[in-house]
Amino acid sequence: MAKKTPLSDDAETGSGGLQRGFAVIRALATAQGEGLRLTEVAAATGLAQATVHRILRALLAEGMVEQPDGGKSYRLGIDFYALAAQAGGRHTSLKALCRPALLRLSGMLNDTLFLLVRSGFDAVCLDRVEGPFPIRSHTGDIGGRVPLGVGQAGLLILALMPEAEREEVIRFNVPRLLNLGYFDEVFLRTEIDRTRAAGYAATCSPGIIPGMAGVSVPILDADGMPVAALSIGTLADRVNDDRLPQIVHILKKEAAAISARLNPFDPALRRPAQFLGGNAGGAVPPAFVAL
Repeated sequence: MAKKTPLSDDAETGSGGLQRGFAVIRALATAQGEGLRLTEVAAATGLAQATVHRILRALLAEGMVEQPDGGKSYRLGIDFYALAAQAGGRHTSLKALCRPALLRLSGMLNDTLFLLVRSGFDAVCLDRVEGPFPIRSHTGDIGGRVPLGVGQAGLLILALMPEAEREEVIRFNVPRLLNLGYFDEVFLRTEIDRTRAAGYAATCSPGIIPGMAGVSVPILDADGMPVAALSIGTLADRVNDDRLPQIVHILKKEAAAISARLNPFDPALRRPAQFLGGNAGGAVPPAFVAL
Protein backbone atom coordinates (compact mmCIF):
# COMPACT_ATOMS: atom_id res chain seq x y z
CA MET A 1 0.00 0.00 0.00
CA ALA A 2 1.36 3.41 -0.92
CA LYS A 3 2.37 5.63 1.96
CA LYS A 4 0.11 8.65 2.38
CA THR A 5 1.80 12.02 1.98
CA PRO A 6 1.05 14.79 4.49
CA LEU A 7 -1.77 17.07 3.43
CA SER A 8 -0.62 20.40 2.10
CA ASP A 9 -2.52 23.58 2.92
CA ASP A 10 -1.22 25.36 -0.18
CA ALA A 11 -3.10 25.31 -3.46
CA GLU A 12 -6.86 25.45 -3.43
CA THR A 13 -7.33 23.63 -6.73
CA GLY A 14 -6.21 20.44 -8.48
CA SER A 15 -5.39 17.15 -6.82
CA GLY A 16 -4.40 18.87 -3.56
CA GLY A 17 -7.86 20.35 -3.21
CA LEU A 18 -9.49 16.99 -3.92
CA GLN A 19 -7.21 15.30 -1.40
CA ARG A 20 -8.19 17.77 1.31
CA GLY A 21 -11.87 17.40 0.41
CA PHE A 22 -11.70 13.63 0.77
CA ALA A 23 -9.82 14.01 4.05
CA VAL A 24 -12.76 16.02 5.41
CA ILE A 25 -15.26 13.45 4.11
CA ARG A 26 -13.32 10.60 5.74
CA ALA A 27 -13.19 12.47 9.03
CA LEU A 28 -16.96 12.94 8.99
CA ALA A 29 -17.48 9.29 8.03
CA THR A 30 -15.37 8.19 11.01
CA ALA A 31 -17.73 10.11 13.29
CA GLN A 32 -20.45 7.58 12.25
CA GLY A 33 -23.26 10.12 12.00
CA GLU A 34 -22.62 11.84 15.33
CA GLY A 35 -21.32 14.98 13.65
CA LEU A 36 -18.12 16.97 14.18
CA ARG A 37 -17.53 20.67 14.84
CA LEU A 38 -15.21 22.63 12.56
CA THR A 39 -12.38 22.54 15.11
CA GLU A 40 -12.74 18.75 15.42
CA VAL A 41 -12.58 18.26 11.65
CA ALA A 42 -9.50 20.48 11.50
CA ALA A 43 -7.84 18.47 14.28
CA ALA A 44 -8.71 15.16 12.61
CA THR A 45 -7.34 16.23 9.21
CA GLY A 46 -4.44 18.45 10.23
CA LEU A 47 -5.77 21.26 8.05
CA ALA A 48 -6.16 24.92 8.96
CA GLN A 49 -9.62 25.85 10.21
CA ALA A 50 -10.05 28.38 7.39
CA THR A 51 -9.35 25.66 4.81
CA VAL A 52 -11.73 23.23 6.51
CA HIS A 53 -14.42 25.92 6.64
CA ARG A 54 -14.14 26.55 2.87
CA ILE A 55 -14.34 22.81 2.12
CA LEU A 56 -17.33 22.31 4.40
CA ARG A 57 -19.18 25.24 2.81
CA ALA A 58 -18.59 23.74 -0.64
CA LEU A 59 -19.78 20.32 0.49
CA LEU A 60 -22.86 21.89 2.10
CA ALA A 61 -23.70 23.61 -1.18
CA GLU A 62 -23.53 20.25 -2.99
CA GLY A 63 -25.68 18.47 -0.39
CA MET A 64 -22.83 16.12 0.55
CA VAL A 65 -22.70 17.53 4.10
CA GLU A 66 -25.42 18.81 6.41
CA GLN A 67 -25.66 20.58 9.76
CA PRO A 68 -28.10 18.71 12.05
CA ASP A 69 -30.84 20.94 13.46
CA GLY A 70 -29.03 24.03 12.22
CA GLY A 71 -26.28 23.54 14.81
CA LYS A 72 -22.53 24.00 14.53
CA SER A 73 -21.64 20.35 13.91
CA TYR A 74 -21.32 18.74 10.48
CA ARG A 75 -22.14 15.26 9.21
CA LEU A 76 -22.42 13.52 5.86
CA GLY A 77 -25.71 14.39 4.15
CA ILE A 78 -28.42 12.22 2.65
CA ASP A 79 -27.26 13.13 -0.88
CA PHE A 80 -23.88 11.59 -0.12
CA TYR A 81 -25.50 8.28 0.89
CA ALA A 82 -27.84 8.40 -2.10
CA LEU A 83 -24.86 8.80 -4.41
CA ALA A 84 -23.06 5.92 -2.71
CA ALA A 85 -26.17 3.76 -2.96
CA GLN A 86 -26.41 4.36 -6.70
CA ALA A 87 -22.80 3.30 -7.15
CA GLY A 88 -23.20 0.39 -4.75
CA GLY A 89 -26.01 -1.10 -6.81
CA ARG A 90 -23.47 -2.03 -9.48
CA HIS A 91 -21.47 -4.25 -7.15
CA THR A 92 -22.09 -7.93 -6.41
CA SER A 93 -25.38 -8.39 -4.59
CA LEU A 94 -25.68 -10.41 -1.39
CA LYS A 95 -27.44 -13.24 -3.19
CA ALA A 96 -24.77 -13.47 -5.90
CA LEU A 97 -22.02 -13.10 -3.31
CA CYS A 98 -23.38 -15.96 -1.19
CA ARG A 99 -24.36 -18.37 -3.96
CA PRO A 100 -20.89 -19.97 -4.35
CA ALA A 101 -20.68 -20.39 -0.56
CA LEU A 102 -24.08 -22.09 -0.44
CA LEU A 103 -23.06 -24.51 -3.19
CA ARG A 104 -19.70 -25.17 -1.54
CA LEU A 105 -21.24 -25.74 1.90
CA SER A 106 -23.97 -28.00 0.58
CA GLY A 107 -21.32 -30.14 -1.09
CA MET A 108 -19.09 -30.21 1.99
CA LEU A 109 -21.82 -30.89 4.54
CA ASN A 110 -24.27 -32.89 2.42
CA ASP A 111 -27.10 -30.78 3.77
CA THR A 112 -29.55 -28.16 2.50
CA LEU A 113 -28.25 -24.58 2.77
CA PHE A 114 -30.31 -21.41 3.21
CA LEU A 115 -29.63 -17.69 3.06
CA LEU A 116 -32.12 -15.61 5.04
CA VAL A 117 -32.39 -11.85 5.45
CA ARG A 118 -34.55 -9.55 7.51
CA SER A 119 -37.59 -7.92 5.95
CA GLY A 120 -39.33 -5.71 8.51
CA PHE A 121 -40.61 -7.99 11.27
CA ASP A 122 -39.91 -11.17 9.28
CA ALA A 123 -37.06 -13.33 8.04
CA VAL A 124 -37.16 -14.08 4.30
CA CYS A 125 -35.43 -16.89 2.41
CA LEU A 126 -33.30 -15.15 -0.22
CA ASP A 127 -31.64 -18.31 -1.57
CA ARG A 128 -31.56 -22.09 -1.08
CA VAL A 129 -29.40 -25.02 -2.26
CA GLU A 130 -30.95 -28.44 -1.88
CA GLY A 131 -29.05 -31.25 -0.13
CA PRO A 132 -29.49 -35.02 -0.52
CA PHE A 133 -31.80 -35.49 2.49
CA PRO A 134 -35.51 -34.64 2.30
CA ILE A 135 -36.30 -31.84 4.74
CA ARG A 136 -38.98 -29.28 5.42
CA SER A 137 -38.45 -25.70 6.55
CA HIS A 138 -40.51 -22.88 8.01
CA THR A 139 -39.69 -20.66 5.06
CA GLY A 140 -40.18 -23.40 2.46
CA ASP A 141 -38.73 -22.34 -0.88
CA ILE A 142 -37.05 -19.08 -1.90
CA GLY A 143 -39.32 -16.17 -1.00
CA GLY A 144 -40.92 -17.85 2.03
CA ARG A 145 -41.00 -15.86 5.24
CA VAL A 146 -41.55 -16.31 8.97
CA PRO A 147 -41.81 -13.87 11.89
CA LEU A 148 -38.46 -12.98 13.41
CA GLY A 149 -37.98 -15.29 16.39
CA VAL A 150 -39.19 -18.42 14.59
CA GLY A 151 -36.57 -20.94 13.50
CA GLN A 152 -32.83 -20.76 13.85
CA ALA A 153 -32.23 -17.91 11.36
CA GLY A 154 -35.22 -15.85 12.51
CA LEU A 155 -34.18 -16.27 16.13
CA LEU A 156 -30.53 -15.48 15.42
CA ILE A 157 -31.22 -12.26 13.52
CA LEU A 158 -33.60 -11.12 16.26
CA ALA A 159 -31.20 -12.02 19.07
CA LEU A 160 -28.28 -10.06 17.62
CA MET A 161 -30.19 -6.86 16.87
CA PRO A 162 -29.56 -3.70 18.93
CA GLU A 163 -31.58 -3.95 22.14
CA ALA A 164 -34.08 -1.16 21.45
CA GLU A 165 -34.82 -2.51 17.98
CA ARG A 166 -35.07 -6.08 19.29
CA GLU A 167 -37.58 -5.04 21.96
CA GLU A 168 -39.78 -3.36 19.36
CA VAL A 169 -39.78 -6.51 17.20
CA ILE A 170 -40.59 -8.70 20.23
CA ARG A 171 -43.48 -6.40 21.17
CA PHE A 172 -44.90 -6.65 17.66
CA ASN A 173 -44.21 -10.35 17.01
CA VAL A 174 -45.21 -12.06 20.27
CA PRO A 175 -48.96 -11.80 19.46
CA ARG A 176 -48.22 -13.18 15.98
CA LEU A 177 -46.27 -16.10 17.43
CA LEU A 178 -49.09 -16.90 19.84
CA ASN A 179 -51.67 -16.73 17.05
CA LEU A 180 -49.58 -19.11 14.93
CA GLY A 181 -49.32 -21.53 17.85
CA TYR A 182 -45.53 -21.31 18.21
CA PHE A 183 -44.47 -20.23 21.72
CA ASP A 184 -44.83 -17.49 24.33
CA GLU A 185 -42.68 -14.49 25.25
CA VAL A 186 -40.92 -16.17 28.17
CA PHE A 187 -39.71 -19.02 25.97
CA LEU A 188 -38.67 -16.58 23.22
CA ARG A 189 -36.61 -14.44 25.61
CA THR A 190 -34.95 -17.53 27.06
CA GLU A 191 -33.93 -18.64 23.58
CA ILE A 192 -32.71 -15.13 22.71
CA ASP A 193 -30.42 -15.11 25.76
CA ARG A 194 -29.13 -18.57 24.89
CA THR A 195 -28.47 -17.59 21.29
CA ARG A 196 -26.71 -14.34 22.19
CA ALA A 197 -24.41 -16.22 24.54
CA ALA A 198 -23.57 -18.89 21.95
CA GLY A 199 -23.27 -16.58 18.92
CA TYR A 200 -25.24 -19.04 16.78
CA ALA A 201 -28.57 -20.87 16.83
CA ALA A 202 -28.86 -24.66 16.77
CA THR A 203 -31.33 -27.50 17.31
CA CYS A 204 -32.33 -26.43 20.82
CA SER A 205 -33.99 -23.35 19.32
CA PRO A 206 -37.75 -22.96 18.82
CA GLY A 207 -39.77 -24.49 16.02
CA ILE A 208 -38.09 -27.88 15.79
CA ILE A 209 -40.13 -30.79 14.44
CA PRO A 210 -39.14 -34.24 15.71
CA GLY A 211 -36.53 -35.77 13.45
CA MET A 212 -35.43 -32.43 11.93
CA ALA A 213 -32.74 -29.90 12.88
CA GLY A 214 -31.12 -26.64 11.82
CA VAL A 215 -28.00 -24.58 12.53
CA SER A 216 -27.61 -20.88 11.76
CA VAL A 217 -24.74 -18.38 11.99
CA PRO A 218 -24.87 -14.61 11.35
CA ILE A 219 -23.47 -12.61 8.46
CA LEU A 220 -22.42 -9.35 10.10
CA ASP A 221 -21.86 -5.89 8.64
CA ALA A 222 -18.91 -3.62 9.42
CA ASP A 223 -20.62 -2.51 12.65
CA GLY A 224 -21.16 -6.09 13.84
CA MET A 225 -24.89 -6.02 13.16
CA PRO A 226 -26.65 -9.05 11.58
CA VAL A 227 -27.67 -8.45 7.96
CA ALA A 228 -28.37 -12.08 7.08
CA ALA A 229 -28.11 -15.64 8.36
CA LEU A 230 -26.39 -18.65 6.83
CA SER A 231 -28.25 -21.83 7.80
CA ILE A 232 -28.46 -25.56 7.23
CA GLY A 233 -31.55 -27.71 7.46
CA THR A 234 -31.03 -31.43 7.99
CA LEU A 235 -32.02 -34.56 9.87
CA ALA A 236 -31.71 -34.34 13.65
CA ASP A 237 -29.29 -37.23 13.94
CA ARG A 238 -26.85 -35.35 11.69
CA VAL A 239 -26.49 -32.55 14.28
CA ASN A 240 -25.12 -34.53 17.22
CA ASP A 241 -22.67 -33.31 19.86
CA ASP A 242 -19.67 -34.38 17.76
CA ARG A 243 -20.77 -32.83 14.47
CA LEU A 244 -22.35 -29.58 15.72
CA PRO A 245 -19.04 -27.78 16.53
CA GLN A 246 -17.69 -28.70 13.10
CA ILE A 247 -20.83 -27.39 11.37
CA VAL A 248 -20.68 -24.13 13.33
CA HIS A 249 -16.98 -23.68 12.56
CA ILE A 250 -17.45 -24.23 8.83
CA LEU A 251 -20.50 -21.97 8.61
CA LYS A 252 -18.80 -19.19 10.60
CA LYS A 253 -15.73 -19.33 8.39
CA GLU A 254 -17.86 -18.85 5.26
CA ALA A 255 -19.98 -16.16 6.95
CA ALA A 256 -16.86 -14.19 7.94
CA ALA A 257 -15.57 -14.31 4.36
CA ILE A 258 -18.93 -13.03 3.09
CA SER A 259 -19.03 -10.26 5.74
CA ALA A 260 -15.65 -8.96 4.57
CA ARG A 261 -17.01 -8.52 1.03
CA LEU A 262 -20.45 -7.06 1.83
CA ASN A 263 -21.69 -4.10 -0.14
CA PRO A 264 -23.32 -1.90 2.55
CA PHE A 265 -25.56 -0.29 -0.09
CA ASP A 266 -26.85 -3.58 -1.51
CA PRO A 267 -30.58 -2.96 -2.08
CA ALA A 268 -31.27 -6.65 -1.38
CA LEU A 269 -30.51 -5.95 2.28
CA ARG A 270 -33.28 -3.33 2.39
CA ARG A 271 -35.79 -4.64 -0.17
CA PRO A 272 -35.26 -8.43 -0.38
CA ALA A 273 -38.61 -9.11 -2.01
CA GLN A 274 -37.38 -7.43 -5.21
CA PHE A 275 -34.51 -9.90 -5.52
CA LEU A 276 -36.32 -13.20 -5.02
CA GLY A 277 -36.89 -16.04 -7.43
CA GLY A 278 -39.18 -19.01 -7.18
CA ASN A 279 -42.03 -18.83 -4.66
CA ALA A 280 -42.20 -15.26 -3.39
CA GLY A 281 -45.71 -15.45 -2.09
CA GLY A 282 -44.63 -14.68 1.47
CA ALA A 283 -47.00 -17.14 3.18
CA VAL A 284 -45.86 -18.97 6.30
CA PRO A 285 -45.82 -22.71 5.48
CA PRO A 286 -47.56 -24.76 8.18
CA ALA A 287 -45.73 -27.11 10.58
CA PHE A 288 -42.26 -26.89 9.03
CA VAL A 289 -38.91 -27.35 10.71
CA ALA A 290 -36.97 -24.29 11.84
CA LEU A 291 -34.06 -22.72 9.99
